[in-house]
Amino acid sequence: MKIRAAIIFFLGALAASPATAQTWPNRTITLVVPFAAGGGTDAIGRVVAEKLAARLGQPVVVENKAGAASAIGTAYVAKAPADGYTLLMTTNSAMVILPLTQAAGSLNYDRTDFAMIGLTGILPNLLIVSPKLPVKTVSELVAYAKDRPGQLSFASSGNGTITHLIGELFKARTGIDVVHVPYRTGVQSAPDVMEGRVQYIFDNIIWSLPMIRAGQLKGLAITTSQRSTLAPDIPTVAESGVPGFEGITWLGLAAPAKTPEPVITR
Repeated sequence: MKIRAAIIFFLGALAASPATAQTWPNRTITLVVPFAAGGGTDAIGRVVAEKLAARLGQPVVVENKAGAASAIGTAYVAKAPADGYTLLMTTNSAMVILPLTQAAGSLNYDRTDFAMIGLTGILPNLLIVSPKLPVKTVSELVAYAKDRPGQLSFASSGNGTITHLIGELFKARTGIDVVHVPYRTGVQSAPDVMEGRVQYIFDNIIWSLPMIRAGQLKGLAITTSQRSTLAPDIPTVAESGVPGFEGITWLGLAAPAKTPEPVITR
């Protein structure tokens, strides 16, 4: 419940703008989440849909269009009619990382294809390890990996996503040699991390914290600059021996670029 309350707190801005579009909406709105169901982006997207539906007086239906580290769903919205009936739950992976790391023209969309409506949340990520791994701290994980170069692996929610880049940053900052294993979402990696087939993952607190509290996974550290009020007992990566380390996921609401300004404002 604390996690849900934190999400709703971040959504306060959605209710702050006055209604200026008089004819929109008059039918169901689709909110595209470019990741599979069950992950953090999906969870926040469903809360956003609920809040929007209450505010606008029309149903808001979440449609998951996963694949290519969110590029498939993002490109779909970029090409959708700019009428306010197709919106995108987006992240820094789609709007910042992929455009900078992928070959020109390979994404089938550009950041200029969108009108940004607003920020809906900032998610801390946790360093999550298998309970079968004999480590309890970041320092122990680093030492364990250095003793086994090339033998350990880390999961992510896909090539080019923020969790992938956080994992690569961790490799670079600690000097460990581990193999990257991409999944469609972080939560889909959970069974493999639990069983030790993949040793660790950096992913958001929404799905991982309940599993950590249940003893199914171990949370070694959080990637924000300060500890989270949701998990004050989990230290930051920076205070665990990797100074200055930080990596967050931001989420936002976007529409096709030519969506009328009164709709964006509302």
